[in-house]
Amino acid sequence: MAKSLVSDELWKLVEPLLPSIERSPQGGRPPIGHREALAGILFVLRTGIPWQMLPPEMGCGSGMTCWRRLRDWQEAGVWDRLHQLLLARLNAADRIDWSRAVVDSSSVRAVLGGQKPAPTQPIAARRAANTTSSRMRRAFPWPRRSRGPTLTI
Repeated sequence: MAKSLVSDELWKLVEPLLPSIERSPQGGRPPIGHREALAGILFVLRTGIPWQMLPPEMGCGSGMTCWRRLRDWQEAGVWDRLHQLLLARLNAADRIDWSRAVVDSSSVRAVLGGQKPAPTQPIAARRAANTTSSRMRRAFPWPRRSRGPTLTI
């Protein structure tokens, strides 16, 4: 028997965070369970296969169903709450090495703009010559093109 992608321990953490499944008033096919959808999501994310290629034998519904559930849970903030919950549990168990944590300005806002850098000091007595253009009319002596027909006798 294949190992389950959603262990009972993981499911106990995730289940309370998930929104309830609402049935359509028009009827239709009953939605797949959250645990099955989570298994399909984890399978796609772990293996890297396209959503359309999710094997129906897994009992996770279609890839589109799992993708929609992933999208809905993201909009509901499930993943952020799960991340905070797992970080709190790992921190309580002293399983996080905070000495290896990195914080940069792309993920944490610098209040009041942070420290201003000192101005750059000049290192030369005068400006260097521009090497990309020249004040001369022609910087390179390429042969000139003819300026129209010339009279030869």
